[in-house]
Amino acid sequence: MKNSIGTNVILTLFGESHGDEIGAVLDGMAPGIEVSEAFIAEQLSKRRPQGPTETARVEKDNFRIVSGVFNGFTTGAPICIIIPNENKRSADYEAMRGKARPSHADYTAHIKYCGFEDYRGGGHFSGRITAGIVAAGAIALKALEKKGVRIETSILSCGGGSDVEAEIMSAKNDLDSVGGKVQTVITGLQAGVGEPWFDSLEGVIAKALFAIGGVKGVEFGAGFKFSEMRGSEANDPFCIRDGKICTTTNNNGGINGGISNGMPIVFNTAVKPTPSIAKEQQSVDFITGEECKLEIKGRHDPAIVRRICIVITSLVAIVLCDMLSLKGGTDSLR
Repeated sequence: MKNSIGTNVILTLFGESHGDEIGAVLDGMAPGIEVSEAFIAEQLSKRRPQGPTETARVEKDNFRIVSGVFNGFTTGAPICIIIPNENKRSADYEAMRGKARPSHADYTAHIKYCGFEDYRGGGHFSGRITAGIVAAGAIALKALEKKGVRIETSILSCGGGSDVEAEIMSAKNDLDSVGGKVQTVITGLQAGVGEPWFDSLEGVIAKALFAIGGVKGVEFGAGFKFSEMRGSEANDPFCIRDGKICTTTNNNGGINGGISNGMPIVFNTAVKPTPSIAKEQQSVDFITGEECKLEIKGRHDPAIVRRICIVITSLVAIVLCDMLSLKGGTDSLR
C-alpha cells in the first residue's frame, strides 16, 4: 500500500474501519505552528454524520495527539493523531464475506492483498479513514490561515437537483444512494506555486482528490466547458488593479502552466453515489466462485456530498502546505 502523500510535508494514513483505532501522521510541518485541539474537534464535527440523510454510525472522534505537539505548538517532529473506533458493528459484514459489493473495493482489494485484507466495513478503504485527513488538515488550515490563505468547499448539486435533502431522502427511501458535485475555492494563495511538469498545482491537487473514495471527476475553472469555447472566450485577459496584476475573468481557475497566478483557485469535484446500497444487486462470491444476489446490510450513507466537503478542504490544505514548502522551504509555513 502507498498510504503517504507529499514531498516536504507528508501525510500518512493508518487504520481500518473496524479496527481499534485510525489516524494520521503529519511529518515535515515547521516548528512553532499553533495547534488548537478545539479547532481540530470542530473540523471533525463537520465530517460527523448528521440526521437521517447520513449513516447511523456516529463516532465521537475523541482524538489524541501523541507526538509532535508541545505546549500548543508543533515541535517539528512528526505529528501523530490517533482516533478510536468506538461504534463498530462488525457482525453486519460476516454474512457478506467474499461477496463483492458492486463499485466497492472488496474484490480488487481481495485480489491485490491475496485475501489478507480486513474486509469489515471496507477496512482500509472505508470512508472512516478520512477522519485522519480532517484531523491533520485542521493543523494545515491554521498554518495557511496565518498566511492569508482560505479554502472553502460547498455543495453545487446533489443527484441533479437543487434540494439536497429531498434528493437524498428520495434515494434512501428507494434503498438507493445518490451522488453530487462540490466546488472548492482557494483564496489568498500567492502567484508562483506549482512544480511543472509532473507536480503541477492541478496535478498534485487532482492526485490528492482521487485518493478520496467516491471521487470520480475533477475540473479546474471552466473545466470540460473549454471543449466548447473559442480562445477569445476561454482566455483570461490580464489587467492591473490596485497596483496588482490579475485577470478580468478566471476561466482557468487561477492556474496557468501548472502554477498559481494569484487569482482564486476554483475546481469542481464529482462524487459518485455511495456504492453500499440495500437494493438487490447482481454480484459474485469470489471465494466460492459463484454468482449471487446481494442486499447490503449495515449502516451506510445514502450520499456523502456534505461530509466529503470538509475532507476535500482538509486534504487540499495539506497539499498546499507541501507545495508552499517546496517553493519557500518548510520554515516558510511558520
